[in-house]
Amino acid sequence: MARSPKRTISRRPVSPSRRLANYRERMRAAGLRPIQIWVPDVCDPAFAGKRRAQAQAIAASDPAGDELMDFITEIYQWPEG
Repeated sequence: MARSPKRTISRRPVSPSRRLANYRERMRAAGLRPIQIWVPDVCDPAFAGKRRAQAQAIAASDPAGDELMDFITEIYQWPEG
């Protein structure tokens, strides 16, 4: 039995803004909501300085830090590789 070729339905292209709106509608219908999260730019040279300063402040204010690291080193079991 011969089959007739499938007919393609010509559709207008959907604009990116409409496609995004459709996606958001589907996500909201699924019970989700959009959020935006801002995180530090780790590529910014100023970030490294801030990170270093914070780490030094934590190390200076925690006199048990060395003892804790020694304890972790003793109990940690390295995987065999």
